[in-house]
Amino acid sequence: MANSQVQLRKPTLDKDLEKLTFTEQATHFVLRSWTGVGISLVFLAIAMAVASGFATGTPGVLVVAVTAALAAYMAMNIGANDVTNNVGAAVGARAMSMGVALVIAAIFEIAGALLAGQGVAHTVAFGIVDRAIFPNAETYAWAMMAALVSAALWINIATLANAPISTTHAIIGGVIGAGAAASGFHSVQWDAIAVIVVSWTVSPILGGVIAAAFLYFIKEFIIYRDDKVEAAKTWVPVLVAVMAGSFAAFLANGGTNGAYDLPIGKALLVGLALGIVTYFVTRPIVRRHAQGLDNRNQSLRTLFRIPLICSAALLSFAHGANDVSNAVGPLYGVVSALGPGMAGEKAIIPLWVMVIGAFGISLGLLLFGPRLIRIVGSEITKLNPMRAFCVALSSAVAVLTASALAIPVSSTHIAVGAVFGVGLFREWYTRNSQRRIDYIRGRGNRIAPETETANPEETSRRYLVRRSHFMTIVSAWIVTLPISAVLSALIFLALNALFT
Repeated sequence: MANSQVQLRKPTLDKDLEKLTFTEQATHFVLRSWTGVGISLVFLAIAMAVASGFATGTPGVLVVAVTAALAAYMAMNIGANDVTNNVGAAVGARAMSMGVALVIAAIFEIAGALLAGQGVAHTVAFGIVDRAIFPNAETYAWAMMAALVSAALWINIATLANAPISTTHAIIGGVIGAGAAASGFHSVQWDAIAVIVVSWTVSPILGGVIAAAFLYFIKEFIIYRDDKVEAAKTWVPVLVAVMAGSFAAFLANGGTNGAYDLPIGKALLVGLALGIVTYFVTRPIVRRHAQGLDNRNQSLRTLFRIPLICSAALLSFAHGANDVSNAVGPLYGVVSALGPGMAGEKAIIPLWVMVIGAFGISLGLLLFGPRLIRIVGSEITKLNPMRAFCVALSSAVAVLTASALAIPVSSTHIAVGAVFGVGLFREWYTRNSQRRIDYIRGRGNRIAPETETANPEETSRRYLVRRSHFMTIVSAWIVTLPISAVLSALIFLALNALFT
């Protein structure tokens, strides 16, 4: 009897200890969440203090300070939701850990925003609505504040719902809605909006096509070759050189906020020269890493890890150059409207304005970004380092092209479009590639036709792209602009009623 009592007490004690352990883990989780919120609030306070210091003597110093806090809030939401597209593919392919991905993205986001973010920020500040039509500078400032609040709130909600939406859609919709509420629909520059909307339509298709083209090249010239490793030693340095050359050409052709603005012909020559140098530097590195590797796909994953990390860094730079405008464009509009001596559209955006956006994006990524990285990186289609490299490189090329043209595109559109492009191409290539069929048969393996599966549900399940995620993401894109516009208009009307 005594032994049975002892046996009964032990499981009870274990259960109590497990409850205590679970409670401790839950407490740490809650405190960690609150730590992120606390750090965010400190950053907002710093943004207000910085803005107040630089706007001292300005009649609207309080408005500038509050707008700076809103821009910081918007930037952190961009980091939490949008920057995940930059490194999601690399994390999904297991080429880098979440921690390494976050650090790389944060560093290159800041670099892209500070070195190349001026052009698109000017477009958001002055290219969406005509400031001259507004009754006064204060009304314009209220409109920009309303745009920031509506966009940031909607992005915040989407992030909590694990939906990777377009932050560019959100801010453009916010500016349109507030501008229309403040000065009528005629204040909206619809010709500029038309160009932006066309870019939103073309950019994801372009990202998908470029990614599919790169993947086709890799499959044809590397994966389905008798000696995969030898083929990789030949072509991986070429791919890295193309990436480096494209980046150099962008920087030379005005990609450093106009500090170096060579004609396109000379910029391409600069890119070609750096590409050649990169090839000869990369070639021995790749050959050294290839030593001792077996002739199989796992070896290719090893050789593509470094190029993938470089392409993810390049995409983070491109994103910083384009999407920082979603936070600092409205802030600069307010600063230029209320600040003394501002030259408006032709002025250089103050460094402190760009710093708030750059560091806000990186802080939001570090604190709140990992959840959506997993969705983009693994839940749309299965990625390995070769596919992820195609996604990151094609997205970077498309975003950098848009930044050079000062067009605010959606990096979410482009990155997700590239992921879907890779997945859809794989479906087509698996069914139709004669090289793949010959390669597999040459190794004595059997090719199973797609029609072999009689069950339609099983055939659908074997698709390499998950259609349900496609429809979810597209739905989020479609509703973002109108929701942000309506919310922004309502917020502007409320602000105007309270303070005028």
